[in-house]
Amino acid sequence: GDGIARESSPFINSAELDRGNIYEGKNMALFEEEMDSNPMVSSLLNKLANYTNLTQGVVEHEADEDSKRKEVKGPQMGTFIGVYLPCLQNILGVILFLRLTWIVGTAGVLESFIIVFMCCACTMLTAISMSAIATNGVVPAGGSYYMISRSLGPEFGGAVGLCFYLGTTFAGAMYILGTIEILLTYISPSAAIFKVEDGEETEAMLNNMRVYGTCIIILMAVVVFVGVKYVNKLALVFLACVILSIIAIYAGVIKTAFDPPDFPICLLGNRTLSKRSFDVCAKFTESNNETKTTPLWRLFCDSSLLNATCDDYFSLNNVTEIQGIPGIMSGVLTDNLWSTYSEKGSIVEKKDQPSVAGSEESKMGGLPYVFTDIMTYFTMLVGIYFPSVTGIMAGSNRSGDLKDAQKSIPTGTILAISTTSFIYLSCIVLFGACIEGVILRDKFGEAVNGNLVVGTLAWPSPWVIVIGSFFSTCGAGLQSLTGAPRLLQAIARDGIVPFIQIFGHGKANGEPTWALLLTACICEIGILIASLDSVAPILSMFFLMCYMFVNLACAVQTLLRTPNWRPRFKYYHWTLSFLGMSLCLALMFICSWYYALIAMLIAGCIYKYIEYRGAEKEWGDGIRGLSLNAARYALLRVEDGPPHTKNWRPQLLVLLNLDNEQLVKHPRLLSFTSQLKAGKGLTIVGSVLQGIYLDKCTETQKAEEVCKRELA
Repeated sequence: GDGIARESSPFINSAELDRGNIYEGKNMALFEEEMDSNPMVSSLLNKLANYTNLTQGVVEHEADEDSKRKEVKGPQMGTFIGVYLPCLQNILGVILFLRLTWIVGTAGVLESFIIVFMCCACTMLTAISMSAIATNGVVPAGGSYYMISRSLGPEFGGAVGLCFYLGTTFAGAMYILGTIEILLTYISPSAAIFKVEDGEETEAMLNNMRVYGTCIIILMAVVVFVGVKYVNKLALVFLACVILSIIAIYAGVIKTAFDPPDFPICLLGNRTLSKRSFDVCAKFTESNNETKTTPLWRLFCDSSLLNATCDDYFSLNNVTEIQGIPGIMSGVLTDNLWSTYSEKGSIVEKKDQPSVAGSEESKMGGLPYVFTDIMTYFTMLVGIYFPSVTGIMAGSNRSGDLKDAQKSIPTGTILAISTTSFIYLSCIVLFGACIEGVILRDKFGEAVNGNLVVGTLAWPSPWVIVIGSFFSTCGAGLQSLTGAPRLLQAIARDGIVPFIQIFGHGKANGEPTWALLLTACICEIGILIASLDSVAPILSMFFLMCYMFVNLACAVQTLLRTPNWRPRFKYYHWTLSFLGMSLCLALMFICSWYYALIAMLIAGCIYKYIEYRGAEKEWGDGIRGLSLNAARYALLRVEDGPPHTKNWRPQLLVLLNLDNEQLVKHPRLLSFTSQLKAGKGLTIVGSVLQGIYLDKCTETQKAEEVCKRELA
C-alpha cells in the first residue's frame, strides 16, 4: 500500500502476483524471439525498417567503409525478419507473375497441381535435411556450399558449390530477362529498339532482350560494385511489392464473385484474335443505314469494300465476343481442368466453340491470330516452373546474423515453404476457376489489349501487378548479383579449386571485385540466350543438383551416426532425405535429360579435378567416414580361422634399413616383395630410428614419406 513493489523472493510464492503480468505487451508479437525489452508493435516496425535480404557478410563489408561505425552489433535477427521474409521474397518471383497463368492454361489445373506439388515436396524435403545440417553448427558465409563441403568432403563441396554458384548466376539472368519482358511487353512497348517486320516478332523481341539485358546487367554490376548498402536500402520496397501483388491477386479473385472485370475477347470461329491491330470486334458496323467495314475486315480482306476477296476462314465463320474473366462463380473451372498442349506456331483455340474449317492453303502469317511461341509438353513446363520454388537457402546463408539460428532456420524456412506452397497451389485453382482458357494460354496477353494476364484479374488495377512484379524482379536480380560473387569468393578462399583462387581477392574491405566481374560475364551468357523459357531449365538443373547433395549429406551423416552429428532439429529421418534426393534426381531428368547429363558432367569434371590436384583440406567429412566404416565392417567380418586356399593372399613384413639422409639403402628389396605378391597381397614396411621420438620428429616424417614413395 506504500507504492513500493513487493520484493520477489525465492521463499515467497509469487505466482499470484506474476500471473497478471505474463501476457503484458505480448499480444502483438509474431514470434517469441521478436520481442525485446519493450516487445510492442514499435519494436517490430523498427526491425522491418532495418530489414535486409542480403547474405551474411555483405553488410559487414559495407560497415568497414563507414568510419563512423565504432563496433559491429551482435546478431539480433529473429525468425520472422531474419529467415521467413527473405525466404518468402526469394521464393515468390518472376515465374508467378509471368508464367503461372500460361502453365495453368497449357497443362490444365490437374497437371499444374501435380507439377507444383512435386516441386514444393522436393523443396520441403530438402528444407528438412538442410535444417538438420544447419542446426548441427554455425553455417558461415557460403551457406549450402559450406554445408555440403563439410559433410561430404572438399571434392563434392567444390563440385556442388560451383554448380550452385552457376545456378544463382543464371537466376540473375532469368530475373533480368523477366524485368525486360515486363518493361517492353506491358509497360512501354514503344521503347523497343528492334521493331517487328514481316511477322518476325519473336526474333525482334529476342534482340531487344539482348540489348536491354546487357545494359541492365552493366548498370546492376556497377550498383553492386559501388555499394551494397543501396541494394540493402531498397530490400523492404522489393518485399512490399511482392506482398502487395499477391494481395491484389486474391482481392481480384474475391471481386470476380460478384463483379467480374470487363476484358472482352474477340473470337473468329474458335480462333482467338490479337487485339493489338483493331478495336471493334465485328466484320462491319451499321451507321445512318449504311454498312461500313471495320479495321478487322481490312486485316483479312484485300480491300475495305463489301465485295472484296477475303480469307476463306474469315468468310465462313462469325466473329463473337466473350468475357475473358467470367469470374469464380461461372463454372469455367471444368473447362480448364485438362491439358491443351500444342505445337509451335499453332493458333490458340477455344474448345467447344462452333467453327467451320477453311481451305488449308490460306496463309496464317500476317493475320491477327494469337499464336503459341514454343512447343509445349509436360516435362518442359516442370523445367520452366521449378525456379519459382528455389530460394529456400536464404535463411541458412545468414545464420551468423540470427539471434538463435538453431531455432530460427528450421522454423522460418519450413513456414516460408508452407506459405508459398499454399499461395502457388491456391493460385492454380483460382486462375483456372476465374479466367477463360484461351486467355490463360495467351502468354503475352495479346487478346486482352497486351495486358499482363495476372494483371487482368488483379484489383484495383492491372498496373498494381505490372509495377509490383517489375520492381520485385529488379530486386531479385540485384540480390543474385550480390549473393553469387560471395559464394564464389567463399569457394576460392577455401583453396580447393586452384584455378579460381584469384576470385578470392577483392577490395580492401573484402568486396569480391573479380568474382563480381566473372558473375556479370556468365550472367551475360544467359542474357544472350534471351528467352526466359530457355534459361529457366538451365538453372533448374544446378539448383536440383545442389538440393540433391544437401539431402545426400544429411542421409550419409545420419546413417553413419558420426560423433559430431547432433542436430538440434529433431524432425528429420534418413528416409526423408533419401526420398528428397531421389525426387531431385527424378526432377532433373523430367525437366531435361540432356541438361541433366551436362550438369552432371560439369560437376563430375570439377570433382575429378579437385581429386587429381589432391584436396589437402581435411574436414572430417562423411565420405571418409563411410570408407572407415566399410573398412571396419570388412575387418570384423574376416574369419578367425585360416582362410580358404582360394582366398589366400600373401602378407609380407619388410624391415628396411635407412641411411643418414633417411633414404632406403636397398630399394631393390621392395621390388622383390612386389614381385612376390604380384599386386594381390599386403606389404607392411617398417624401419627403426635410434633416439628420442620428440627429437627425431622431422626425420620420422621424412622417412615415412620416403617409404611411401618407394612403395608407390
